[in-house]
Amino acid sequence: MTAQERVRAGVLARSAGISVQQLRNYVEAGILPPVERTPSGYRVFTRAHADALVAVRELAVGHGWPVARTVMRAVHAGDLAAALAAIDGGHAELARERAQLAAVREALAGRPATPDGPRRPLRIGEAARAVGVRPPVLRLWESRGLLRPEREPGTGYRLYGRAELRTAHIVALLRRGHQPLAAIGAVLDALRATGDPDDVLGELAAREKELDERSLRRLRASAALHAYLGAAGAVPSR
Repeated sequence: MTAQERVRAGVLARSAGISVQQLRNYVEAGILPPVERTPSGYRVFTRAHADALVAVRELAVGHGWPVARTVMRAVHAGDLAAALAAIDGGHAELARERAQLAAVREALAGRPATPDGPRRPLRIGEAARAVGVRPPVLRLWESRGLLRPEREPGTGYRLYGRAELRTAHIVALLRRGHQPLAAIGAVLDALRATGDPDDVLGELAAREKELDERSLRRLRASAALHAYLGAAGAVPSR
């Protein structure tokens, strides 16, 4: 089947598990390429639209619908750079999470998160940037008893030393795994009381497995997008 060979709207919609109206909505939203119309006004769908549906569905599985919409709209607007930037952002997010996992694992082993890790306590803005959250989030965690920063004499500013930064990384890690604050508090209480990191290490292993699965889904999404771009002549075939 060639890219211009026609496909009935009903057949195309059923193949994607959507309604014909949703199919039309995707075209209007730029998620699918523009359609031509017959002299009588009927929309003409082709194999190119079927290929686009495959790409957008894989992107939605790998990156989520907001990114999938952004990528496909950019592709159909002729802005390949914007589409690739959105894809790169998703992979960079995974890379940051992997780096945080490594930082927590090293911290639990008694090593600093990085060879040139902070030698002085950090104020809340610096600590938030190091952990990858906003300062109000650190304040919330403190109010729930998860964090116990020291206070700077004279100014009263919060100070986060290496140990407290490690704890903040652990909290961030567990929150990304959708653990409730109460459950995180129980893990931290046990860690502080016994120094046994087994619960956290178990969560690390689960998060690493989840990251691997997300990476593979995004890899499939990239392959589907590349195939669509190649069929559309937007990138070299090899």
